[in-house]
This record gives sequence, structure tokens and C-alpha cells, in this order.
Amino acid sequence: MKTLVIAEKPSVARDIARVLGCSKKENGALEGNKYIVTWALGHLVTLKDPEDYDKKYKEWNMAVLPMMPEKLQIKVIPQTGKQYHAVTTQLARKDVNEIVIATDAGREGELVARWILDKAHNQKPCKRLWISSVTDKAIREGFANLKDAKEYDNLYRAAVSRAEADWLVGINATRLFSVLYHRTLNVGRVVSPTLALLVQRKAEIEAFKPEPFYTAELDFGAFIAVSEKFKEKSEAEAVIPKDNEPVMVKSVTSKEKTEKAPALYDLTTLQRDANRQLGYTAQQTLDYVQSLYEKKFCTYPRTDSRYLTDDMADGVNAIVICSAGICDEAAPSVVLPKQICNSKKVSDHHAIIPTLVAGETDIGTLPIGEREIIKLIAKQVLRAVSESYRFCETVAVLSCGNHIFTAKGKVVQNIGWKAYSEKEQTDKVLPELADGDELKVVSSEIKEGTTKPPSHFTEDSLLSAMETAGE
Repeated sequence: MKTLVIAEKPSVARDIARVLGCSKKENGALEGNKYIVTWALGHLVTLKDPEDYDKKYKEWNMAVLPMMPEKLQIKVIPQTGKQYHAVTTQLARKDVNEIVIATDAGREGELVARWILDKAHNQKPCKRLWISSVTDKAIREGFANLKDAKEYDNLYRAAVSRAEADWLVGINATRLFSVLYHRTLNVGRVVSPTLALLVQRKAEIEAFKPEPFYTAELDFGAFIAVSEKFKEKSEAEAVIPKDNEPVMVKSVTSKEKTEKAPALYDLTTLQRDANRQLGYTAQQTLDYVQSLYEKKFCTYPRTDSRYLTDDMADGVNAIVICSAGICDEAAPSVVLPKQICNSKKVSDHHAIIPTLVAGETDIGTLPIGEREIIKLIAKQVLRAVSESYRFCETVAVLSCGNHIFTAKGKVVQNIGWKAYSEKEQTDKVLPELADGDELKVVSSEIKEGTTKPPSHFTEDSLLSAMETAGE
């Protein structure tokens, strides 16, 4: 008897088939002594269209809204029907007594496989392969630790709920607004609130009225002190010391500050940084990292976790060395695995990290987009395991009459994770100052500025707003 393995994509199926020793080509499958590996092409089965329930729904007509079938049903997608038939042919074989779901280990991957099995009325027992990378080692370990597919029933139910909500809300609302306004207006669970964010921000920008402000700057030679902001230029001019008017040091305070290392990347944080640093759209980043995953250069990308599991701590040093090689950087002198390992903060998948395979490969041969993304992922690993960035901030408060001026200085004590930052960290040292010191002004200047409107959304800031929408 044999086990049928259903992968999500042909490339992943080929990797699994090679590890399982399946080399004989069948119709839409690869067969070996114990296993048969077949694949979907993304979704092979989907929810039926409105007109599949009733011909009257074919016309976009207000009178038939809302369309609320008693039970939403599924159908084979015509364009990929040939591969669906190939999968079900293998599924129906009498020598196949078990199924392994090996689609992407996430909500949508679960739906891909379950809808195929549901449409084919499968009654054979199922197990689940749950892996975060498609390296040979991960595949072997995954098959050695297969789970009962029933453990993922709630994940499947969540996927179905999302798909059905998208159908009921999206199709009905899209038809309603399109008929009302005589043009195609797409309405949906994601697109509508995102559009609302954009419209609201546009309104804020258009309603904004810039206002000038003024500050007085006093140059003491070794440093500059700045006044508060004033609405009128004359107010700023009035605080500048007159001839020989003394400026006194009112207070000097120094405080040590610490910035902890950032966590590893989840998909959204990676997309935001890639947009800000590289100019890539969210979709471009997803495409690049998905390709890297399929080439076994990084772990599963569709994750919302920024940590590794506790049992991965022993392998962190190897990941750090691998990441340093990818970035062509020195590894941190002190590596802190506990900073990035926390099983309680990992749900379906751990954070995105490079695989050891990537460290053994000349990434210079990769397309530029994939090359830049894998370097971004690797450098985040180096930051995440590094010590905190520590510095001493000094604030000097000066007084001239009844007016206050402020000067700030900073001395870096431990560069820590910011050694891998693109922005150079430099000291801004204030001279030795003590309460009551009298200072001489070398020169003074009035600086004019203008209040700024809210910024237009970039993909980086929009992704951030979408993460916290409704809070």
C-alpha cells in the first residue's frame, strides 16, 4: 500500500519527491516504492459563482440582492481542472490507503488541500506535514513527525470562514455599489478599510493649513542651544540676549539610555523595511521572499511571528554565522540566543530567517530583488542576537532672563545592534558644564520653520496603519 502526498506547487512537490525517492513520472504525479507525490497549482477548487446557484444572479441587478445561498458550495476551477483530475485519479487508487497534506503550512495552504479532498469526497485517513522550510533536512524531519490532520480542523474552519465572508460581503457589496454608481467599484474585507485609511489621510492633508514658527539659536562655539518655538518672529527675536547679557547654566542632567535589539522579521515587518530601504512594494517583497523559500534559501514567509521556538536555541550560532556570510559582515562578538527564542510568541510558524543552504550558496547569482531581500533578512538576524545599544544623553538647560534654551549631547557607550544599522552612530559631545556657569554667546540666529501636514502613506506606513486598524 502507498501514501499519497499532496503538495501545493510543482516545485515543492519535486523537492519532496526527491527526498522520498519518488522518481517515476505519472500523470501529474511522481511515484516511488512507498509514496506518490502530486500537487495543486495553488487553488484547484473554489467557491461557486453566484450564477452557479441561480441563472438570475448572472445579471448585476439590485432586485436580486443580497445573494445569500443557504449553503455556499465549491467547484473545480475550469482552468486547472486537468490537474484536479490528476490528483483525484491518484486519490482513487486502491493501493493508496493514506493521504499526507503537504501544502503550505498555513491557513490558505490548509484550504487548498481540504477543498480538493472535500470535493473528491475523500474518506481515507489524512496526516499533516507541517514544516517551515523545504530543505531536505526539514522535509525528512517533517515526515518523521507527521501530525493527524484532525489537529488542523480549526485552521481549516478559519480558512473557510474567511473565504465565505469574502464571498458574502465582497460580491454583494461590490454589485450593490457598482449598480448604484454605474461603474465597477470593488468592495471587500481588506480593500474597503484600506481605502478608508487613504481617503481619511487625503482629507487631513487637504484640510491642513501650514503655520510658520520661529526659534532662536545661540551658538557658544562648542555647542548650540535652542529656544522653544514661537508663532511670531518678534517673539523669537525678543529672547536673544542683548549685549553682554549673561546666559547661565540652570541644570545639567545625564542619563544612560538603552535601546533593545529589534526582533526577527515577520512578513509585514519585512515588507515595511523593504519598502522603506529598498523601495519595493509589499507584493514585490512577498514574491521575492516566496521565491527564496521555494529555492530553500529562507524559511516560510507567511508568518506573523518574530521569534524562534525555544528548541531552536542550540542552532542559533550556526544561523548567525550563515547570516554574517550572506551580509559579508562580521558576526557579533556576543550572541544572545535567548533574545530571539520564545515558543510562547510563535503560533503556526517562527520568524523568517535564512536557511543554512543559503549560506552555502553564492547569492550573487540570485536576481537582484531576491539578493537584496535575503541580505535584509540576514542582517536582521545579526541585529536581533546582538547586545542592546547603550548611550549617555546629556541635557543642558540654560537661562537668559526668563527665557530657557536647551542643548543636548550624546555619547555612545556600546554600539550593540546598531553596528548593523545603515545610519552611522556618532557622538555629539557637550563640553563640561556645571550649574551656575556663565556662558558667552558667540553668535545668534533666528530659524524659521513651517508646520507640516500629515505625510502621504507609503507602503511602509500603510502596512503599519493596517496592522493597528480599529485599535
